Amino acid sequence: MAGIVVTNTPRTPIELLDALAEYGVATVHEAQGRTGLLSPEITAVQRGTRVAGSAVTVTVAPGDNTTIAVAVEQCQEADLLVVTPTVQCDMGYFGDLLATSLKARGVRGLVINAGVRDLADLETMGFPVWSRCVSAEGTTKGVLGDVNTPISIANRMVHPGDTVLADDDGVVIVPRARVSAVLTAAQERETKEAISRSRYLDGEIALDVNNMRSMVKAAGVRYIDYLEWKDGQPS
Repeated sequence: MAGIVVTNTPRTPIELLDALAEYGVATVHEAQGRTGLLSPEITAVQRGTRVAGSAVTVTVAPGDNTTIAVAVEQCQEADLLVVTPTVQCDMGYFGDLLATSLKARGVRGLVINAGVRDLADLETMGFPVWSRCVSAEGTTKGVLGDVNTPISIANRMVHPGDTVLADDDGVVIVPRARVSAVLTAAQERETKEAISRSRYLDGEIALDVNNMRSMVKAAGVRYIDYLEWKDGQPS
């Protein structure tokens, strides 16, 4: 039954959000066992931004953005609005006026499995958005969805208060109960990558840095000198 608004939902602590935002989506995705990515049709509208926020989840009716307006009242500092229609719809559910209202409440951005508009204004005001498409077509009002209930968006489940991390590579969801563990794993992965990067700068290659030689040998790679190769076959 639509029209449910769950209040006083738990959030991920802001200090954990800020710490996780030091790492990119790709690193966090790998750090939590290559899980949590939204499907790649959800992309950044503005480039060069990375944010982490606590999810305020919203379902909206096809072609109606009423429930986004309802959700604004439930938002607070360091939240990130996550919106999906109950049926796929590419209309422009969100623009600069809703963004202004959300930004005034300290909301860090929007992830939406639908369309947005007013891109120039959103960029000017510095409100980051990740969406499935851009559409100038506006929505109507009067049909309700739900706020702060678990939702399925872009092939992932999102619960209120989960951490949403978004950057140019996409969007990854970290369950609220796992944020501390994933943060530790991301830190360890970043340290390991820094060592690898140093080795690459010194001229080493991935076969050695990643200890891949035995693997590719077992896979059957063969090295044949050019002088022994004729017409694409060993001579």
